[in-house]
Formats: sequence, C-alpha cells, structure tokens
Amino acid sequence: MCFLSQQIKSALELENRHNAKFEPNSEYVPSAYNGFEHPKTPVIANCNVNSINMFQWGLIPSWATDKSIQKYTLNAKIETIHEKPSFKSSLNKRCLVLCDAFYEWQWLDSKGKRKQKYKIYLPNNESFAFAGLWNEWTDKNTGEIIKSYTILTTEANELMSKIHNSKKRMPIVLRNGKESDWLVENKIIDNNYNLIAEKLI
Repeated sequence: MCFLSQQIKSALELENRHNAKFEPNSEYVPSAYNGFEHPKTPVIANCNVNSINMFQWGLIPSWATDKSIQKYTLNAKIETIHEKPSFKSSLNKRCLVLCDAFYEWQWLDSKGKRKQKYKIYLPNNESFAFAGLWNEWTDKNTGEIIKSYTILTTEANELMSKIHNSKKRMPIVLRNGKESDWLVENKIIDNNYNLIAEKLI
C-alpha cells in the first residue's frame, strides 16, 4: 500500500516535466506527505490535463455524508475498484498524483514488530506519477467543495515483494511518457518502470 509519499520538486520543475501549469493560488509547498493527515498534494485530473491542482489525499465519494470515509480511501486496489461503492462513482474520474518518492516498511519478523524503512524512487530522482481516481464532494453544512483522490495499488513486483513483504502490494507508478494513457479511459496501464529502493536508518 502507499501512505507516505514525497514531492520536493519546485513548481516550475513539475510544470516543465508534466507540460501543465499550476492553478493560480494553488499554494504548492514541496514536502513529504502522510496520507493519514489528508494533505493537499499536486494532481493532474482528466477534467483538465493542462492544469496542476492541489487535491486532498483520501477520496470522498460524492454521496458521502461526511469526510470520515477518507481514512479508508487513501489507496484502492485496481482489481476491485469496479466493485467497491467508495470508488465506483469515480471510475471515469482519473488523475495523476505527482510524486518523486514514496516510503514502505519491510517486516523483519513475522508479526512486524521490527521493521526496516525504505525510500523508493526512480533513477536520477526524476518526478513520476501514481495512477489515481478523484472525485468532488460538497460539505452540506458549510458549502465547501473538496476535490480528493485515491492512489491505485497493484500486486507488488519482484523488488517491492521483498520490501512490502507483509501484503505484497505497491502503488501503480506510471512511466514517463505513458501518464496520459491512464487519463484516457480505454487505454491500458504500462507498469514497465525501474524503481530504486534505498534503506533508511
């Protein structure tokens, strides 16, 4: 799964890399992100592929009565998104979640009492994108409109199976030049990437 990510590239670097512009007053600050804090992070949604917006991590379906569902929707298994009520209404709302690293823990014993933290990134620390789904929710009490997202996960590849050895899952990392394929509904995901894992002390 993926609950900790990082994006420390400058706004200009992200704009040049993804050929899109930040929306005015987007308040982007390069940072590490903890999904359980539901931060706003840079996203490109299929409703406007030329724009980078700040969406909240933890998808809130449009039918939700409150935001409490977010703690369960940080990630979505791609194998079951067509079945889960939390994600069914977002199937046509695809997005790119812009990152340059994420973090996972390797269990060093059978119960996970001892763990080794890893930072995972691409060669040359280049920026990349997770495959995501997004939605728009209106708070009926305040009228606030919140755009939020979930990161899609899949079965772990050989490298990630050794690191995320408890559940053997990983986020879907979209290869440079293939991100736009995810934004088009009838395109197939190409997971042909080369991740690097670094042990952290």
